Amino acid sequence: MAGNSKRKGAIRKEGTKKGQVAGSGGKRRRGLEGRGATPKAVDRPYHAAHKRSNAAAKAASGTPRGRTTAAQRRDENAPEYVLGRNPVVECLRAGVPATALYVMVGSVPDERVSEAVKYAGDKGIAILEAQRSELDRMSSNGLHQGIALQVPPYQYAHPTDLMRSAVDSGTPPLLVALDNITDPRNLGAVIRSVSAFGGHGVVIPQRRSASVTAVAWRTSAGAAARLPVAQAANLTRTLKDWAADGAQLVGLDAEGDTELDGYDGTGPIIIVVGSEGKGLSRLVRETCDSILSIPMAGPVESLNASVAAGVVLAEFARQRRQA
Repeated sequence: MAGNSKRKGAIRKEGTKKGQVAGSGGKRRRGLEGRGATPKAVDRPYHAAHKRSNAAAKAASGTPRGRTTAAQRRDENAPEYVLGRNPVVECLRAGVPATALYVMVGSVPDERVSEAVKYAGDKGIAILEAQRSELDRMSSNGLHQGIALQVPPYQYAHPTDLMRSAVDSGTPPLLVALDNITDPRNLGAVIRSVSAFGGHGVVIPQRRSASVTAVAWRTSAGAAARLPVAQAANLTRTLKDWAADGAQLVGLDAEGDTELDGYDGTGPIIIVVGSEGKGLSRLVRETCDSILSIPMAGPVESLNASVAAGVVLAEFARQRRQA
């Protein structure tokens, strides 16, 4: 008979909570208590009205949407870090002026780590042990491979000082101005070409441009340590000032009106290079005295910005040697 069965599991053991028990433990009473007034829509973070209110407040404070304030941006005077075993060794080989080499405690060293430690020791660079957590903070993705190289911020020259040193060099100034170049590898390659072909320096804009980062240091193969790079608050104004001093502004474009073969590159020249995709900006293009094109025998429509700069620099260097 149900309820009288003695088999195992037929009768609930005493003290268990299965089934009805006396009282609700106060759950019903607490459930019936008031929770106060419902917050306004603008006070609820998940509500669309709250998001619209925040956007309006940012617009009223003058902070554009999608941008950060000066306090949120990265400190320009803070050091940078080259991460990974191959990049660190390449930077040390290129003579990048590093200040410290961090090696993770407990990491298994290989020949690249040993080579990096040897380079750092020979150059008097501090060699420091670091915990994994410290190296993780230096990188955004944790791919440091147990080693990091600290590089100090680059010291830019002033455009006026750059032109003055070029004039005082005893040879006609040969400078390269970069417009809309945002890839630090292109910047590093241009610096390397300018140094190789007897140029006097490079000028870049302060905004919307690649800067001399650790990547540019490595790509320049150490040339950034020997060649001055200036930052211009307004590139167009700087180019106009240099043109007023007698320099010829030569922009590079595949559809230029002047071919490289017929251009005299022995005088004071500023080679202006734009990005491969956008080319020269309108104001910079209008400032140039002539737009130079590079004749090509193959079906290639255009060259990479750093390659185009290298070709023109090599031709001008050849002309100057024969002048």
